[in-house]
Amino acid sequence: MTLSDLINTGLRRIPPWTIYLASFAYAGWLLWLGIDNRVGADPVKALEHQLGEVALYLLVLGLAVSPLRRTLGINLLKFRRAIGLACFFFVACHLLVWAVLDVQRLDRVWADIVKRPYITVGMAAFVLLLPLAMTSNNVSVRKMGAAAWGKLHKLIYPAAILGAVHYVMLVKGWQVRPLVFLGVILGLIAWRYLSKLPSRQSATREIL
Repeated sequence: MTLSDLINTGLRRIPPWTIYLASFAYAGWLLWLGIDNRVGADPVKALEHQLGEVALYLLVLGLAVSPLRRTLGINLLKFRRAIGLACFFFVACHLLVWAVLDVQRLDRVWADIVKRPYITVGMAAFVLLLPLAMTSNNVSVRKMGAAAWGKLHKLIYPAAILGAVHYVMLVKGWQVRPLVFLGVILGLIAWRYLSKLPSRQSATREIL
């Protein structure tokens, strides 16, 4: 038995709902640390950054599901929806902490979205993720049809890029971690496109 078989055997025993449980528990634990002043001198900013980073990790994991299955044989397909929804949950928490605890006023929230480019970019990513979260259920797949649903969910690619760019613009200077996130996300998206090229070229040759 290979290592990937062992990993897949272990993964089959884990239900997808554990992703939701772990996400709620971790977000609650972060909130408790913030209330208890154990996340640094500026707990609101620390919470914003922690929640945003977790969202980016889940975004990367969601994009890596297909590459992991095709290259290493590790199958995370049954977790993909839960990973995506957990990612949206942390993005929404990141946004709420910023709007409710940091900015605190609706007019200032809109002013920041309009005036600060990194917030504009982050909000654009959130808007693109909204329809994906709302249609991540079996009823939507049946009503829309698999093809239309699949096309809609390709919005994850621009949303992921905007999320990573938001992080790069947010920090001061050219820090390594945000650039690594951006590079990994661009690499995973490029992999998905390039991995389909041979089949497209074959199909073209067959038509000719």
